[in-house]
Amino acid sequence: MSWLAHEWRLLVRSRLVLTALALLLVLTGLAVLSGTREVARQQQTIARLAGLQQQDLASQARKYAAGGDAGSAAYYTFHGTWDAPSATAFLALGLRDAAPYVLRVRALALQAQLHEGESFNPELALAGRFDFAFVLVYLAPLFLIALLYDLVSGERRSGRLGTLLAMPGAGRRLWLRRAGLRAALVFGCLVLPVLAGALANGTALTALAMAVLVTAAYLAFWSGLALIVATRSGSSAANATALMGCWAVLTLVLPTIANAALARAVPVHQGVELMLAQRQAVHGAWDLPPEATMEKFFRTHPEWKHTAALPSGFHWKWYYAFQQLGDESVAPQVAAYREGLLARQRWTARLGWLLPGVGVQAALHRHADTDLQAQLAYQERIADFHAQLRAYYYPYLFNEVRFGPRDFAAQPRFSPPVRSAQTPVGQLLGLVLMGALALVLGAAATGRVRPM
Repeated sequence: MSWLAHEWRLLVRSRLVLTALALLLVLTGLAVLSGTREVARQQQTIARLAGLQQQDLASQARKYAAGGDAGSAAYYTFHGTWDAPSATAFLALGLRDAAPYVLRVRALALQAQLHEGESFNPELALAGRFDFAFVLVYLAPLFLIALLYDLVSGERRSGRLGTLLAMPGAGRRLWLRRAGLRAALVFGCLVLPVLAGALANGTALTALAMAVLVTAAYLAFWSGLALIVATRSGSSAANATALMGCWAVLTLVLPTIANAALARAVPVHQGVELMLAQRQAVHGAWDLPPEATMEKFFRTHPEWKHTAALPSGFHWKWYYAFQQLGDESVAPQVAAYREGLLARQRWTARLGWLLPGVGVQAALHRHADTDLQAQLAYQERIADFHAQLRAYYYPYLFNEVRFGPRDFAAQPRFSPPVRSAQTPVGQLLGLVLMGALALVLGAAATGRVRPM
């Protein structure tokens, strides 16, 4: 291990290297701390709203102490739903920054309730959160470039290259151990704060190992690419320019172009449009004869067809019938909307096999359960709970059964499923293959170094 001590002594003489490593360590620590605080804030918000929800339910329950109307209870009672962050969400917050993770729903038409939370300022969500995924994808390659761009050209400029190549043990092994030490230090600056964050957030070892493997594969790719460029016969300025160009193209230009092409190839309407279409169908029902509405409702729900006829004037079962018809009127658009979003997600995952930055983000967000798939799964759980509410209230509404305190207490309660971390095997395999290929090519390039 004498070579390691020797290379370390050479490395610590450079203030630039030490400053860069210290800065990367601080930035990674701040990113992990920011993600941890955001996860804690979301957990506190969920807990605080759960307490307020219980107070609201208790206030509503007092109104039915002597019995009442089920339609009124269904209209005025809000039910809380929530999507708690996973133990690895602090690494990659993903869509949790923009999409709602707490939503209160009633037994009314669902689509308007699901999508009315989309009215946020897109400029505020454009930059995204400063989390570990951001540091890894965008900043870590810059530090590797700063440490490796003049690996050979610096020795050539100082006139030491010929002497180095003439020494025993020089050649490919020399450049690989020097580059390996620098990459290992960058890896350590990234992983040490992650280990501390995992300990603070109670992250499982398997989930932590997944994040470490993604980090190692991504750094392997950029280390190999830096070796390919740094071992050419160009000057330090030319190497730095070439590597910065690669960084800009791979992390900024190509992902932006791919995202624009994907948006054109797989057009998806906004959820707000679904909300407006559903509300238009619901509001239009007020102008239709109640009998026509009920006849249409009974076609898809024949189990209530033989209940008592509508009386003159307003009745709750007519009201909730056209609320459900409003959801059913946009069901094809909802299915197309979800399928379009999932198609984009699948193509994004495929792009991760070509663009390592996209692959890292897809892998971390999937593993942290903060991607589009997780958000759609939360909406599915809300839809299932909403269906339970309707199934619970309809017997009271259509059979005109009085709604008492026990009935109010027996209402369905939302319970999120137990979360289990998913390993994105496809994205992980793509990153490992790209990292291994880049390292092999980089190692081969080190054997072609010749003195000028």
